[in-house]
Amino acid sequence: MTIISRVCLTGVIFIVASCGIEKKASKSFELAQFQTAIDSYNTILAKDPNNGEANFFVAESYRQSNRIRQSLPYYEKALINGIKNDTLALHYALSLMANGKYDLARVQLEKAMTVEDEEYLKRAEYEYANLDEVDKIKKKKNYYRVKNLEAVNSDAAEYSPVYNDGELYFASSRGDAKIYLGTGTPFTDIYKAKTKAARVDAETIAPLNDIINGPITNEGSVTFSPDGKTMVFAKGNSGKKKGTAQVNLYISRNRNGVWTQPRMLNINNPGYWDSSPAFSRDGKRLYFASNRPGGEGEVDIYQARRNARGRFYKVQNLGPEINTPGNDAFPYISDDGHLYFSSDGRPGFGGLDLFVARRVNGKTEVENLGQPVNSESDDFGIHLFKADRGFFTSNRVGGKGDDDIYTFVNEDPDLKVVNYFLQGVTMTPDENDKLKILPNVDVKLLDFEGEVIDEATTTDDGKFLFRVYEHEHYNLVGEHLGGQEQYLITREQFTTVGKAADRDTLTQLVTEVRFDTLLVLEKIEKDKIFVLDNIYYDLDKWDIREDAALELDKLVIILQDNPEIKIELSSHTDDRQTDAYNLRLSDRRARSAVDYIISQGVSGDRLVAKGYGESKLLIPNAQTEEQHQVNRRTEFKILALGEKKILNADEFDEDKYFDDELDDSGQK
Repeated sequence: MTIISRVCLTGVIFIVASCGIEKKASKSFELAQFQTAIDSYNTILAKDPNNGEANFFVAESYRQSNRIRQSLPYYEKALINGIKNDTLALHYALSLMANGKYDLARVQLEKAMTVEDEEYLKRAEYEYANLDEVDKIKKKKNYYRVKNLEAVNSDAAEYSPVYNDGELYFASSRGDAKIYLGTGTPFTDIYKAKTKAARVDAETIAPLNDIINGPITNEGSVTFSPDGKTMVFAKGNSGKKKGTAQVNLYISRNRNGVWTQPRMLNINNPGYWDSSPAFSRDGKRLYFASNRPGGEGEVDIYQARRNARGRFYKVQNLGPEINTPGNDAFPYISDDGHLYFSSDGRPGFGGLDLFVARRVNGKTEVENLGQPVNSESDDFGIHLFKADRGFFTSNRVGGKGDDDIYTFVNEDPDLKVVNYFLQGVTMTPDENDKLKILPNVDVKLLDFEGEVIDEATTTDDGKFLFRVYEHEHYNLVGEHLGGQEQYLITREQFTTVGKAADRDTLTQLVTEVRFDTLLVLEKIEKDKIFVLDNIYYDLDKWDIREDAALELDKLVIILQDNPEIKIELSSHTDDRQTDAYNLRLSDRRARSAVDYIISQGVSGDRLVAKGYGESKLLIPNAQTEEQHQVNRRTEFKILALGEKKILNADEFDEDKYFDDELDDSGQK
């Protein structure tokens, strides 16, 4: 087990004076050389088994090197022998839970909820509430079948399995004589083996070359881009003063079958733990875990966006829907868009449990995968190579070694996966009012509360593709980037409500449903006129009807999305009254429309009301009611552009936004 392979619980480091504890033990603990500290303190305990401080620091060393189950007897003796510490009751409770002693854990959590430290109080309250859910999870029916992957596992640690192009990649501490002082076990390297599904050819197991695996560093969790040519992995914990004190994310590219020299990603936070990376299925996002400041708990899951040139930017915390006051790590995005991850901050059996987060009716629902996938030990690092089967890691009792890799099959007879996608093209009218492709458009998919779910930038073909979900309403927002010509930011609604596939009729395990749409952006030109459809008024009246308000709301959105434009809103009538009457009526209608728009929060300085009466008939001498309706129209005209700065391609400074990574073609 290594800090790279497991979540390092970041408890307070207690520096003790001599006080009967040897300098070597104390110094080792300070340097996070936890196995050395354990060995030194055990020397003291061999002579004085009731030494409270020695027991406490052995317990802390086991906990902080991710062996909390082994910390239990030492926390007990520390407590019995008078050690008083705000964290003791909480961590003792967590060790009890890791050993399946939930009733005793409840007693300790009650004590932990009396401390003044807000951070530990919050965690204790969270864990206490979680205990009430354990019985419910135990009773949950599922159809998972689990088996130890004996062909891969050894008496060392094997963890974080990932399938890529007929090969199984994983991390292991086998076969290395050099010892990592944090755990007292060998440093971990990344290995691979040929496999067909879960049938691994053990004869092909081999470490990656020295470009990836260092002699005195831990190489851990790995992920691959969809094309398999970009690898991101965790690396760190050299234990040397000039080495990498923490774990960081590194990137390597496959050039003609050879991995390039790894480089540290710009999204790392120096001095903090960044690990367990996972690409989204489209490769546009990288998920990872970090204990950087500002999170919800001790370790949180984050995401970073990846542009078309392979550069990472815009790191975001996944928020309290996913992250807890505890440790949340080892994210994985399945082909059906679900987020799998491990957490010790949610209701579970002890240690890290595996969870899945699904988007249901616009909300995120998180579910414990239950037994036998989860156990009282640490269960983490899941990866699905098919919709109903995959791999994960556990250090449960009965394994071959430290962490072991397991396979699982979901035998749920009703399991049917439906993937929904919205595909579209960004376009604009040409000089003849025919649609043509408009490239270089930033398209955002928003939920109906305005939160950005996904985004993409179209290239020469103007195409974009987003995953969508059943029973949801969306907004698409398109904004043209750069260039000499400016376009209105455009917003279109889309819904999957009433469009879900009938699962009872599906015969395949996985079904894909695609919806098509167009996103049309209008060029911004002074004096350009746009007709507002369906703006109707009662006969000889100018009050805004409810149906007219709905249409005017669309103009409000245009003005809100494009704050740099000033418009004239004009009203036109047919010619079935006198000129003077029609002019007064149209002016009042235009004013009513402007007043309504102002009431929705748009500044009146951006609006001019103008009534034209019957002076600009589109169909002179109209005969039918339909022709008269064409003449009775409401329009808006762009009068002026504001100060909005749109960067031209040669003005855009990518260095301000992206790191200096190479793209997959080797170009900057």
